[in-house]
Amino acid sequence: MRKLLSVLAVSLTAIALVVGTAPISSSAASHREAPLISMDPTADITDFFMFRSYETDREDYIVLIMDVIPGEEPSAGPNYYNFDPSVLYSINIDNDQDGNADDVRFEFEFKTEIRGVVSQLDLFLSYVALPPITSLNGPGSEGLGLRQTYTVTMVRGNQRRVIARDLIVVPSNVGPRTMPDYESLVQQGIYELDDDGRVFAGQRDDPFYIDLGAIFDTLNLRNPGVDMLSGFNVHSIALEVPASWLTEDEEGPGETESPVLGGYASTSRRSTTVLREDDGRRETRGNWVQVQRLANPLVNEVIIGTEDKDRWNSLDPSQERRFLKYYLNPRLVTALEAVFGADAEPLVDLRDVFLTYTPGRYNRLSELLRLDVSVEPVPLASQSPLTILAGDNAGWPNGRRPIDDVTDVAIRVVGGPNFATAGDNVNANDLPLLDVFPFLPTPWDGLNRIHQNPTGATPPPSPTPIVTGTVTGTPGTPTGTQTGTMSVTVPPSVTGTATATVTRTTTPTGTPTSTPPLIVTQTELLPDLAIETVKIELEVIGCFSPGSVMGVRVFFDNIGAAASSSFVVNVNGATQTVSALPANAGGAVFFASAGNPVTVTLDSTGLVTESNEANNTFSGMVPVPTAPLPCTPTFTPAP
Repeated sequence: MRKLLSVLAVSLTAIALVVGTAPISSSAASHREAPLISMDPTADITDFFMFRSYETDREDYIVLIMDVIPGEEPSAGPNYYNFDPSVLYSINIDNDQDGNADDVRFEFEFKTEIRGVVSQLDLFLSYVALPPITSLNGPGSEGLGLRQTYTVTMVRGNQRRVIARDLIVVPSNVGPRTMPDYESLVQQGIYELDDDGRVFAGQRDDPFYIDLGAIFDTLNLRNPGVDMLSGFNVHSIALEVPASWLTEDEEGPGETESPVLGGYASTSRRSTTVLREDDGRRETRGNWVQVQRLANPLVNEVIIGTEDKDRWNSLDPSQERRFLKYYLNPRLVTALEAVFGADAEPLVDLRDVFLTYTPGRYNRLSELLRLDVSVEPVPLASQSPLTILAGDNAGWPNGRRPIDDVTDVAIRVVGGPNFATAGDNVNANDLPLLDVFPFLPTPWDGLNRIHQNPTGATPPPSPTPIVTGTVTGTPGTPTGTQTGTMSVTVPPSVTGTATATVTRTTTPTGTPTSTPPLIVTQTELLPDLAIETVKIELEVIGCFSPGSVMGVRVFFDNIGAAASSSFVVNVNGATQTVSALPANAGGAVFFASAGNPVTVTLDSTGLVTESNEANNTFSGMVPVPTAPLPCTPTFTPAP
């Protein structure tokens, strides 16, 4: 892998010095990438991440994450998303570089129960605020009617060992009334393993970012691009274990003589499914059969041909030689050249990137995500989404982190010099990533989720916009040029102005052509986040009661003309994420133990483009109220 990184680094440095035509293009990650798996979402792996932990003081641990169930709409009740008890979810590791990822394996199996008040009252909802769900187990979990648990088994060679049993899955994020403190549920769902390992299973925000709609409209790219996965969630299995659990000699990153690992995620189903005639239940029997695998992103999407995608999913990565033609003659090259009319030539042999541990040695081909654990991790704040293109060797294809813009990196490597600046113009996830386990953002809740839309996007116009104007010039003259200014009447639903200039050139045959096409610019409707007031007060207003603490409460409004996406509120260095805020709506967040002087910043990470950025900050002293008396219960006599 070190040789591979060196080859890539040299090649990518060279491309950075080349000035090409650089058309814009992109492709998708593993979201509905093959015909059969697109009909089986609970077994569909959207992404696989493998990286050395960049959490402070956790550098000797390796993080393995598999995401499943693409396109989870947060508000899709009453049956929210869950892991499938009939699917075996696995993460497979090769630590001796023989191309067979059978040296270490982690298996995750799930169970589902109907319980609590949902079962007692035979309700139609899986999750109810009776009372609000504040715990995964015991008091406060009564409303958690559909609850999943899971078992984790580690297989090393021929040794199988259950390393965790009956852990509780963090449920889908229904909304603030049902789950008033979802983050506390997340923390309860992070479980300790031996040797300070950790595991988590539950819903997270989909961390992949890409303009899917533009890409699949025959590469109809735009600038700026739109993260079409914004506002959607996935189900994640996150595992953090000591590197010594994975290496061949069972040593850590600094001591091991076998630092390069290969890995992939897989889902499997039993070979036989029986539908019971009496109650319609399914029973599964027989051996496990692999239905999907994922190592490197984009392989099944843009390298493997459509006719082979389902077969590819069913085979072990060590059998990749069967699909060698796709690596030697990449179809993405053909597509780039056909659409943009520019030569595409991969910087390196794709076998070296995806199929081998040592470039040039092709006797053992296996499609694995490879990670050199001896490469030091880079803190999240210093990571580059363009990874090795920007000199960050701790990212893909050396493993893969959530921040890595694998789309742009892959296009530039496969496209070559003419695609040196190619991309989909989507450069970050819709929610900020975490620098602590489980590293993926909190999922959108069903009440407040927001899906991004193109800037200035409007519903299909009705009636069709009317174009009026005058043209000056002499049509039909072979060498003549006609110029004119056209005005465009914008549909009443759009606020703004629109202008365009059209240059017409007459060809020798008298056939007029227009270059460029009509361009309409509209004034964008934007949110405007503003601080209303800042107070120091009790968390529970009124009187001292058990658990009520003093802190800072920030009241804010969106006084703009459009809804905002999620944003981060920072008070004296502590942060909280607000999911979203409709236009003309307000909200508040409480920071326990924060005190004078108080410094507040709305949208501290710059996620929201606003019409006014000057009203997002406050800094100063805030009056501290006189402590109220303890709560004294009052009683009303019975009539």
